[in-house]
Amino acid sequence: MANLTLIQAVNDGLKTAMRADESVVMFGEDVGPKGGVFLATEGLTAEFGKGRCFDTPLSEDGIIGTAIGMAMNGLRPVAEIQFQDFIFPAFDQIVSEAAKLRYRSGGQYTAPMVIRTPYGGGIRGGLYHSQSGEAYFAHTAGLKVVIPSTPHDAKGLLLASIQDPDPVLFMEPKALYRSVKGEVPEGEYTVDLSTLRTVREGRDVTVYCYGAMVPVVEKAAAQAKEQRGIDCLIIDLRTLLPLDEEGVIEAAKQTGRVVVVHEAPRFCGYGAEISAMIAERCIEYMEAPVKRVTGFDTPFPNTLEHHYLPDERRVLDAIEAVYDF
Repeated sequence: MANLTLIQAVNDGLKTAMRADESVVMFGEDVGPKGGVFLATEGLTAEFGKGRCFDTPLSEDGIIGTAIGMAMNGLRPVAEIQFQDFIFPAFDQIVSEAAKLRYRSGGQYTAPMVIRTPYGGGIRGGLYHSQSGEAYFAHTAGLKVVIPSTPHDAKGLLLASIQDPDPVLFMEPKALYRSVKGEVPEGEYTVDLSTLRTVREGRDVTVYCYGAMVPVVEKAAAQAKEQRGIDCLIIDLRTLLPLDEEGVIEAAKQTGRVVVVHEAPRFCGYGAEISAMIAERCIEYMEAPVKRVTGFDTPFPNTLEHHYLPDERRVLDAIEAVYDF
């Protein structure tokens, strides 16, 4: 196995998919010879040619509209939106066209396409390069929303997304692009969508997280064990839509105490859905109210980024609060 960073695993996944299937094409802003702003597509144009990995105009709605047309006509496009913050001009194309195509055509047409986009904070990008908009898209039937947190999952989930018959929004935590490394199998393999990953076993508190918050939660759980002897069960959600709901409920029942962590704003954030699901389906098992640790309900700051993003101290406080309730 190769020891890769998360961004290298994404690059390897794209190359693997393009070598295996000539219908896979990659395009977006600066993804061609330059290799993308984070070098996720480095080397693709050189290996596969300008017909299969190419630059587009600065037009997000045009990028996604083109991908939909390609997907309807036999290709498997992978479209990159350079930063998730730039995706909103294409919002209508994603939620009203790509996500609805199978339904509105009675199954006659589908949109097997992947939209790759880096999201979240951690690089001092300020308010226009640091947003976490997963909740907007997890509200959309017909769309899948996937967020990896390890190099292994980045490649495996990406390959599964490219093979999926419906549109997938593949959100990459840019804070982890080069800060995590791990073993990644060579060649083709997939990680099933709509499955959870147990990061750490534990009996006292269940902590749900995804993306860049997974390493933060791991650090907080280690401190909870060292300082208080609290055992945390850490669950990486990985696929936000469709979610493995039964897996979520079972993990909550195991401990009766739950913390949910994400860097997006708190109000109507994805953690609210996890909290509601637990309240509706397993309240009788709960020993404490669900705690959420999130970003704040403000625009994303620049100089105060380290205060905005959840850190291990805030997560540890929540773990101790539900444990001591």
